[in-house]
Amino acid sequence: MNTRVYLVDDDEAVRDGLSLLLQTINYDVTTFADPMKFLDDLPTLSAGCIIMDIRMPMISGLKVQEKLVEANCSYPIIIISGHGDINACRKAFKNGAIDFISKPIDEQDLIDAIQKSEAVLQSENQKQEEVNEVISLVEKLTPREKEVLEMISRGWTTKEIASSLDLSPRTVESHRAKIADKIGTTSVAEMARIVIEAGL
Repeated sequence: MNTRVYLVDDDEAVRDGLSLLLQTINYDVTTFADPMKFLDDLPTLSAGCIIMDIRMPMISGLKVQEKLVEANCSYPIIIISGHGDINACRKAFKNGAIDFISKPIDEQDLIDAIQKSEAVLQSENQKQEEVNEVISLVEKLTPREKEVLEMISRGWTTKEIASSLDLSPRTVESHRAKIADKIGTTSVAEMARIVIEAGL
């Protein structure tokens, strides 16, 4: 996995030094001197690991983290800082950082943190693939079958579904059989999971 790394730091020397280090071990590095430019470009960026300074003149790394959370961005974040600020460290982890590294940066600590990020990205990618698979299963259902599935997931009985939709119990049972065949399960718990993951 050729992990993309986004390095956000207003210090040119840090950007150049870390970028060179990471490129020599085959990481695809994009640098940003301005965190606002990074946030502007975020919608066009592929999934990757974010390495970000906590103290920048335009906007703090912590504030950038908050904006990433608001944007539902789950890319792993490594915070770097020249200040041993335990409160900032605590806030960074609370905002979802996976590591906090003090300057001067130990190369092996940084590489270890990026490898941790890779594991997070792989896990997120796997989750997304599972969600996509669930969505593709649900797309095989007719609108009526989706309606019945949603009611099944809430624990409704055949009789309750029939009454709510003004259908005969036999028709509901027919829908249930077709739903089970299309999504590959008769388990109510599994159906509930599918409904949640597919966003029905």
